[in-house]
Amino acid sequence: MPVHNLLLVRHSLPEIDPAIPASSWQLSAEGRRRCLGLADQIAPYLPARICSSQEPKALQTAALIAQHYNLPFETAAGLHEQLRERVPFSGRDLFTAQVAALFAHPSELVFGEETADQAFVRYSAVVDSCLQAAGDKNLVIVSHGTVMALWAWRRLNIEPFSFWKSQTMPCILVADPHQAQWLHHIRYEEASDTFH
Repeated sequence: MPVHNLLLVRHSLPEIDPAIPASSWQLSAEGRRRCLGLADQIAPYLPARICSSQEPKALQTAALIAQHYNLPFETAAGLHEQLRERVPFSGRDLFTAQVAALFAHPSELVFGEETADQAFVRYSAVVDSCLQAAGDKNLVIVSHGTVMALWAWRRLNIEPFSFWKSQTMPCILVADPHQAQWLHHIRYEEASDTFH
């Protein structure tokens, strides 16, 4: 397996609590269980370094992966989701429309407290820093769906809204960041309880 692979991992399934911001949600019991299969999917890439968003659901996902491999992991400020702390909890249809607007108008403040452009600049700078620290080792970064889609859009030329909609909790985007190549998208399939 060649080195220099970047594995962007979307956190596993959280316990949804409409009374608090999504940035404070914890992993659900089902989400913790899914992390076992997630770790198995990462194994072929020989992960050497794990970085995580500081949001609990991502941090807990990273901790379970790290425990599986007996690896240390670290959190990094700036890997958090696009800021939407003051956005009230909504149904799936409205939320999807709001995210679509974010991608359609990346320079405008149309959803939350951060434009898509601002979120990308902040997130990609931290990804670059983590890659530099990893050197020639495979790197796992556990973060969030929207910022992953923004990074994939700007760095890999992947259409962001379709990619965002295709993500599962958890999922893995495997990329060669140096060649700007998308290698694999490994998703959890709930119906079969497997990854594909």
